[in-house]
Amino acid sequence: MQQIDWIVLIGTLLFIVLYGTWKSRQQKDVGDYLKGGSNAHWWTIGLSVMATQASAITFLSTPGQAFHDGMGFVQFYFGLPIAMVIICLVFIPIYHKLKVFTAYEYLETRFDKKTRTLTAILFLIQRGLACGITIFAPSIILSAVLGWNLIYLNIIIGVLVIIYTVSGGTKAVSVTQKQQMAVIFFGMFIAFMLILNYLPLDITFTKALEIAGANGKMDILDFSFDFDNRYTFWSGIIGGSFLALSYFGTDQSQVQRYLSGRSVKQSQMGLIMNGLLKVPMQFFILLVGIMVFVFYQFNASPLHFNPAAVKDVKNSEHADEYQALEVKKAAIDKELAKTQIDYSKAANELEKQNYAQEIKRLNASENELREQSVAVIKKANPNAETNDKDYVFIHFILTNLPRGLIGLLLAVILSAAMSSTASELNALGSTTAIDLYKRNVHGKQEKHYVNASKGFTLLWGVIAIIVACTAHLFDNLIQLVNIIGSIFYGNVLGIFLLAFFIKYVRSKAVFIAALITQAIIVYIWYIDLMPYLWLNVAGCALVMGIAIVLQVLLPKDPNPGIITSEEI
Repeated sequence: MQQIDWIVLIGTLLFIVLYGTWKSRQQKDVGDYLKGGSNAHWWTIGLSVMATQASAITFLSTPGQAFHDGMGFVQFYFGLPIAMVIICLVFIPIYHKLKVFTAYEYLETRFDKKTRTLTAILFLIQRGLACGITIFAPSIILSAVLGWNLIYLNIIIGVLVIIYTVSGGTKAVSVTQKQQMAVIFFGMFIAFMLILNYLPLDITFTKALEIAGANGKMDILDFSFDFDNRYTFWSGIIGGSFLALSYFGTDQSQVQRYLSGRSVKQSQMGLIMNGLLKVPMQFFILLVGIMVFVFYQFNASPLHFNPAAVKDVKNSEHADEYQALEVKKAAIDKELAKTQIDYSKAANELEKQNYAQEIKRLNASENELREQSVAVIKKANPNAETNDKDYVFIHFILTNLPRGLIGLLLAVILSAAMSSTASELNALGSTTAIDLYKRNVHGKQEKHYVNASKGFTLLWGVIAIIVACTAHLFDNLIQLVNIIGSIFYGNVLGIFLLAFFIKYVRSKAVFIAALITQAIIVYIWYIDLMPYLWLNVAGCALVMGIAIVLQVLLPKDPNPGIITSEEI
């Protein structure tokens, strides 16, 4: 990195931290601190909701996912607009009517304290783990750039977020997320335009898409019911809807974003904005990854994108074996670039088909070499991280972008990390303070509860840093976060749906059903019975079904609940 990159990177991050701290410097009470005074406009809510979900993992892993597997991952988000409509019609009016600080407060009025506590704890577990991963992801980036120790990087990034999140609460999170989303959109657009500019002169955007399609990268829709395929139209529409309902409707890190709205309508419009823009945004990020793939069809790419793993093997007794694979890879790169040019100039369809077959053969040979390289790396270091999807985009940034823009793209990824982590810490602190602490410690001044919220936010920040320092990559970071969520979200969503719609089911049946369901879902995940997206559907259906059966079998619950969805 050059000096100009450091100036852009550090300047952007410091501006965000200082701006957020300054804009939210006065917090009068718990309402100001946890709900930002409830005066946010719909566009602030919409951007904040998008920024909360779009962590560094999105901008680090998603292009790599597209580079390796194509556009099919976008199906994961197909259920999101459906979920937004349901949340706008059902969840938001109830939350605003009750003037709750957290989503879980409602469960005590509908069921009882122990159900509220259990649901809050389930949220704290999964979100606490996910928060650590959102810190860990950008640490990997900077460790690849600077060679710094991962633990130090986790601490630095965590502390930066803690500063303005603890001091400013929800308002600090919301106002900084607008700046962060501006940096993110601008940076990704610049990266996309540069990739197109780097392609050979006669390779237009249309031809680039054609090249990607010839290699199977543009296969967006898969209508199969194959459980071995994680991303299909059906898993996205059904499993994705349940995951989005759970995440946006019951996860406090998202609920807190639209609870800050000045009215029901403003909150609803913010979520509709998210529903309209989220799928196109993810499509565009995946398209950036596709263009990186096309770029490397004409330019040499590394045999393995993880620099740490390559360093390990090159410093081992297996260096010659790895180098021999690199020589073969270089020969394929040259042949592939020539064949791609011939393909783009083909005069008729028959010629194109012949060149396309040759391109597929060359790419298959390249993938085979990559698999062989993984085996060699494992021989050199059995503990090496051989999954390199998360390193694809950062490698492109570091080796191809001009001075200044490297710093901007790193600022994009770190801004995303900070925005998502800030929302999560804000939600973890508020849930702990309101659902666990304030409910048991009564009669204190408002200032006391504000300070308690700040203290719990700081505590969760420290826990997130610890999780980040002990985290390890597996498969793909964006999948890891979604897997963690899917293990818990279905159960929590089922509890809320029981509260909203199944009025005769009472607290005891729900509480027992939730405990049984969580144990079953963890076991199903452990034995890998189904793709993780379907865990959301299974968890929701299980807790609702078991609770209904238990309600029939158990003695009448003496606590019927105070508020029903009908009364609201």
